[in-house]
Amino acid sequence: MTDDTIDAYARIPHSRTSAEIIQQIELLILEGVLRDNERLPSERELSRRFDVSRPILREALKELEARGLLISHHGGGTFVADVIGQIFSKPVIELIGRHQKATQDYLEYRRELEGMTAAFAARRATRFDKEMLTRIMEEMRAAHRAASAEGGLKTDVELHSAIGEAAHNIILLHTLRACYRLLSGGIFFSREMLFAAPGAGDKLLAQHEAIYEAIMAGDAQAAREAAQAHIDFIITATREAERTGEWARISQLRLQQRGGQTGASPARPPAVHLPDNSDR
Repeated sequence: MTDDTIDAYARIPHSRTSAEIIQQIELLILEGVLRDNERLPSERELSRRFDVSRPILREALKELEARGLLISHHGGGTFVADVIGQIFSKPVIELIGRHQKATQDYLEYRRELEGMTAAFAARRATRFDKEMLTRIMEEMRAAHRAASAEGGLKTDVELHSAIGEAAHNIILLHTLRACYRLLSGGIFFSREMLFAAPGAGDKLLAQHEAIYEAIMAGDAQAAREAAQAHIDFIITATREAERTGEWARISQLRLQQRGGQTGASPARPPAVHLPDNSDR
């Protein structure tokens, strides 16, 4: 490690008790340093870095497992539990996915949440946050130049995630991650569909650039407005996709009714998941 590097698993001072280890790992999860499904270092490595005995470390890890924060796989290591995924239960996720009204309510909620997040990030982003945002934006621009849909979607999610981290609000961070999880699960509408629309890639890049520039400049109001304009675009695109899909379904039914097509089921409108996290 260089002099500029901070070890997340810092030495436990003084009494070196399991409670101190528990508190440190809990904070790493709470503050978003450790993410869902992330693997912890080996027991030997952790005990060295915490500077505690293996029995004390095992006691701490066992308690964190009992609290549902860690999962241990025999012979496969210890991982952060999927705590974000548990915020929305499976029945609730399925219920949301069955009702179209949830899409617009989700976007309405996201609009306010994203605006607040960007404003906080503009005020609070550290030089390390800005380095991360710059790195992601460079990757996003490269993906756009290469016309890489996969790269565009990946960096879209990463940028929104990094903005959430730069806001430095624990509750906001985990709320956003829960929202993004719904998107990644395809509950609302397909981000691929949005990226495939004519000119959408250029518009989305310009929107992300505007959010990024406002945060880098420390302009909270501009960051809020740019983030909300981004969601406004997604709201409009979602409604248009719904209309287009419904028109296609009706026209196919007409064709079938007039004998132009037999044996085929009517087309369904595009699934309205959400563009994301793209929106992360």
